[in-house]
Amino acid sequence: MSWDLRSPDPIPVSGRKPLETLCDAGAYITALPAETHSTPSWQTAIDCLPLAADKGGPVEFARLAMEKALRPKPTPSYTSAKKDVKWRSNYKLVRDR
Repeated sequence: MSWDLRSPDPIPVSGRKPLETLCDAGAYITALPAETHSTPSWQTAIDCLPLAADKGGPVEFARLAMEKALRPKPTPSYTSAKKDVKWRSNYKLVRDR
């Protein structure tokens, strides 16, 4: 395998041409700031690219790792049940009647 191997689906990147080859993805990663490299999703992408290019690993895994690093899941926001007490104020327990 080589770094010129094309991905089945190019990875769209905002403000830039899509990442079509493993070499394009590697160049994109090396251009990122150092703080970005420390996140777990980018570490996974950094580990998967050489495996696909040099050792014949699955290119699809490298593409999926890049997709996940480029578009991380948002942090979920939870609401407390204590804040929404309207539904609880109308009901009384049997023992309190």
